[in-house]
Amino acid sequence: MTSQTPGDGSVTRRRPRLRRAFTLGVVLTTAVMTAGTATAASGGRHGSPDLGPNVTVFDPSMPVSTIQATLDAAHAAQVNNEMGTTRHAYLFKPGTYGTAEQPLQIKVGYYTEVSGLGASPADVVINGKVEVYNRCLADNGTGNCLALVNFWRTLSNLSINVNALGQDGCRASANFWAVSQAVSLRRLNISGGNLSLMDYCTAGPQYASGGFIADSRLPSVTNGSQQQWLTRNSEVAGWSNAVWNQVFAGVVGAPDDSAFPSPPYTTLETTPLSREKPFLYVDAQGRYNVRVPEARRGTRGITWADGLTPGRTLPIHEFFVAKPSDSVQTINNQLARGKNLLLTPGVYDIARSIEVKRANTVVLGIGHATLTAVNGSTPLEVADVPGVVVAGVTIDAGLKKSPVLLKVGKQRHGHGHGHDKGHGSNNPTTLSDVYFRVGGPHIGKTETALEVNSDNVLIDHTWVWRADHGVEGFTDTQRWNTNTGRTGAIINGDRVTATGLFVEHFQRYNTVWNGEDGTTILYQNELPYDPPTQADWMNGTVEGYAGYKVGNHVKRHNLYGGGVYVFNQNNPSIHTENGFEVPATPGVKLHHIMTVNLSAGIIDHVVNGIGDAADTTKIGAPIYITDYPAP
Repeated sequence: MTSQTPGDGSVTRRRPRLRRAFTLGVVLTTAVMTAGTATAASGGRHGSPDLGPNVTVFDPSMPVSTIQATLDAAHAAQVNNEMGTTRHAYLFKPGTYGTAEQPLQIKVGYYTEVSGLGASPADVVINGKVEVYNRCLADNGTGNCLALVNFWRTLSNLSINVNALGQDGCRASANFWAVSQAVSLRRLNISGGNLSLMDYCTAGPQYASGGFIADSRLPSVTNGSQQQWLTRNSEVAGWSNAVWNQVFAGVVGAPDDSAFPSPPYTTLETTPLSREKPFLYVDAQGRYNVRVPEARRGTRGITWADGLTPGRTLPIHEFFVAKPSDSVQTINNQLARGKNLLLTPGVYDIARSIEVKRANTVVLGIGHATLTAVNGSTPLEVADVPGVVVAGVTIDAGLKKSPVLLKVGKQRHGHGHGHDKGHGSNNPTTLSDVYFRVGGPHIGKTETALEVNSDNVLIDHTWVWRADHGVEGFTDTQRWNTNTGRTGAIINGDRVTATGLFVEHFQRYNTVWNGEDGTTILYQNELPYDPPTQADWMNGTVEGYAGYKVGNHVKRHNLYGGGVYVFNQNNPSIHTENGFEVPATPGVKLHHIMTVNLSAGIIDHVVNGIGDAADTTKIGAPIYITDYPAP
């Protein structure tokens, strides 16, 4: 349950994972990071852009102690600021930071991006660590230590030469990245030590529920308690441990999955469709640019092994660099003039849609730029054109219900009315690290979070979240009727691919897939915690809504690695008939799927009446199906 003590921002949050439920005493801080910035001054056509007060740019000539102090202050302000409004990006110009004798040890808090400004990850080297630890939420910060609410942070485009000088024996054993959803690792080159995706140096339970890695060269990785994870187009020296659902696509060194579900690995030799996230970089002349990687098919490994990632370079003057104070009218006018859009960190109140109408437009957010719906708006609409890229943007529902938070393409009246067949198939509109929230920091209401009507769209890592906790001060019964979100994602377009689709807690179907030839690689879902009664959780005469629904008319669909979890804490007697619901046809194939009970409620079957019940006699024990339909 969630409760708020008036005036102090304190939250008690019950979020179960693995073996049992927990009450988390989350103390939020509203402190604003006020450390000095190194923001580049506004320049001309070829000068440095004005990235605003919430971007700090470091230069290798700066003393390590100055950089360390700035980042320590940032972490202190943000480590507990889960539902706050502060956003920041810390960007490193090409060069080396930290030394063997004085390593730079960075800890990353909420709504924080740490990224290199090189054309290659090798251009920015951190001698030290970049880490996230468990939050310890009891006994004055010494107990109930876990990573289940470590959300909303970004690490990308740099090398880490792991150096733990000055840390104790346990902390010296790895670079720790203990996180859960809405946290991406991209374009990393880590050497000199191991990477751990859990923090085993604190008191228990040490649970984590991530996550996503792409286009990275990694040492041996300790997965540990991570319940689900997608690693895509990367290289790993080794991978240990798996809990429920570990998926690898196009990864050199990925573990073999032939013994599934023991361990529960799912490995695709290549990724059928991928496009790396655009990144900001500084060239040899000191000019800022955005590299926009090209879409690729049937690939394996990293994009930067042989030089600059294939794609196109856009100079920064081709972008409108927006601040939260800019009006939507100003942004739309700039888009209409042919500009791309760079959203600097902050919270943008959006009372009418930002409209992306031109093919190949890039909308790039840095520092977890957040668009909040005002007066029931749809904050972002993308026309039915190819090649648009939206990346690094969080979209929040507002106090008045929105019909949808992000719409790609016009609404379809019938099937097959998107782009002409094949149009844009090699240049898909792409959503990378686009996150959605309904509730949490404030009341939120929407009918649907993400609606994709266009064909040939790539969704590369998204978390679509109807909040199961927040600072609104609701009981779970109140949340059901106040933070309303009917459907998380509706996919109407054909040939849509999702790599890393995380959708949680919506009040009907969490995901509805109506388009043909769809592919999902890793799906993670928690059903809503808060239906008050079984009558509130009925789909006609059927008990509950499946976590993943493929439309009845669909003939061809593939899912690789999917999980649906249940925790009906508001009423533990509630049933959900199926975790997955799909047409029984040979072309609709589900590979490596599971359901699991987190300690309350029941999922009667995994898919279409097949599979044992995930009930309270099997808490934390997944019910697996290797293939549906069975071969």
